[in-house]
Amino acid sequence: MATQTHAAPDPLPITADDVRAAAMRIDGMVVRTPTLHSRTLSELTGAQVYLKFENLQFTAAYKERGALNTLLQLDDAARAKGVIAASAGNHAQGLAYHGNRLGIPVTIVMPRNTPAVKVTQTEGHGATVILEGETFDAAHAHARKLEASNGYTFVHPFDDPRIMAGQGTIALEMLADVPAIDSFIVPIGGGGLISGVAAIAKAQDRAIDVIGVEAELYPSMFNRLKGAELPCGGDTLAEGIAVKEPGGLTARMVETLVDDIVLVGERNLEEAVSLLLQIEKTVVEGAGAAGLAALLAHRDRFAGRTVGVILCGGNIDTRLLANVLLRDLARSGRLARLRIRLQDRPGALFGVARIFHEQSVNIIEVYHQRVFTTLPAKGLITDIECETRDRAHLERLIAALKASGYEVSTVELA
Repeated sequence: MATQTHAAPDPLPITADDVRAAAMRIDGMVVRTPTLHSRTLSELTGAQVYLKFENLQFTAAYKERGALNTLLQLDDAARAKGVIAASAGNHAQGLAYHGNRLGIPVTIVMPRNTPAVKVTQTEGHGATVILEGETFDAAHAHARKLEASNGYTFVHPFDDPRIMAGQGTIALEMLADVPAIDSFIVPIGGGGLISGVAAIAKAQDRAIDVIGVEAELYPSMFNRLKGAELPCGGDTLAEGIAVKEPGGLTARMVETLVDDIVLVGERNLEEAVSLLLQIEKTVVEGAGAAGLAALLAHRDRFAGRTVGVILCGGNIDTRLLANVLLRDLARSGRLARLRIRLQDRPGALFGVARIFHEQSVNIIEVYHQRVFTTLPAKGLITDIECETRDRAHLERLIAALKASGYEVSTVELA
C-alpha cells in the first residue's frame, strides 16, 4: 500500500525573527514611544491598563515603522527610481517622511476628494502627491499603473511582510517595558499591525492573548475570521481602520495567531477619544482609540488582565475632535439642551431663566420657536442649551422646572 503524504502548510508571511530584525534595522530612526500605566483607566475598567503612545511619533502614527523598515530594504536601483503608494492617511505621511530623510523619491496617489490638509501635510514631508479618481480603489489602480510604467516600488499599507514586521516592533518594545502584559488589544484595518504584534506575542514562552478590534461599520476581518457577512460601509470615527477588504497575507496571520476579534460602536469610539484627552491629556484619532473602546465595551472579558493598548495614531481633525468632546459632555449630562413649552406672554422666558439661576445652571444659548411648531398660535417652544456640573445637577434642574408647571424634555443625541 502506498504511503499517503500530506503537504506541509505554507509558512506564515513573517515570524518573530523578522520583527526582531526590523527592530534592529529601524533602531534610532523612529521614536521609542513610552508604554505607561494608566491608573485611572485601570480603575475604570478593572484591568491593569498600559498605553503605548504611538501618537508621539513625528508623523503622529505608528505607520512610520513599517514604512521605514520597507525603505531600508530597497536596493540602490529601487531607491534611485523611488517608491509609490496609494493612501490619504498615516501610511502616506510615514512613507513620505522617511523617504525624504533617506533621499528616496516618494509619490503618493490620493483620490481627488482628499481633504486639502492631508495633501498639504504629505507634500510637506517631501512627497509628490497625485490626485486621481474619486475613490480609493481608483487611486490604487492609478498607482499600480505608475508603478509599472515608471519602475517605482509599490509599498502596500499593510499586505507586505516588511510592513508587518516593522509594525510588530511595537510589541517588542511594550514587552520589554512591561513584561507582565498578558493581553494585547490591537486595532485592525487591513491587519498589518496585528500581524506583527501577534508574531511577537505568540513567540513568547507564556500565553499572551491577542485580541483584534474593528469598528462595527467595517467588520471586514471579523467577517473573514468568523465566517460572517456583516455589511461594511458608512461614516466611522475610526476612519484609519475603515477597510472593506483585509489583506491576504495579513488574513493568514490573523487566522493562525489571533485569538479573537471584537467590534466596537461609534459611541464607544467617541468615549475612548474623549477619555484619553481628559484623563491622559493626549490627542488620539478614532482608530487609535479603538483598543480602549474595546476595553470599555467588553470590560468583563479583560477584568483582572494586564492589558497592552496601542494608541496607534493621533491625526484627528480639530473640528471633529471638538464635536466628539461636546457630544461626550452632552451624554454625561454636563451639557444639555432642554425643550420647554411656554405661553407666549410677557415675562414667560424670565420665569424660566429665574429657575436656571436658582439652580446655579449656566445658560449658553436660547432658541425661541414661534412659527415652525405644532403648538397653537399663542404657544411657543424654547430650546435652552445649558451647562451643569453633572447628571444629578441636570436632573435637579428638570425637576425644579416641572415643579413650576413647565413641560420639559431633553433633546437627546443619536
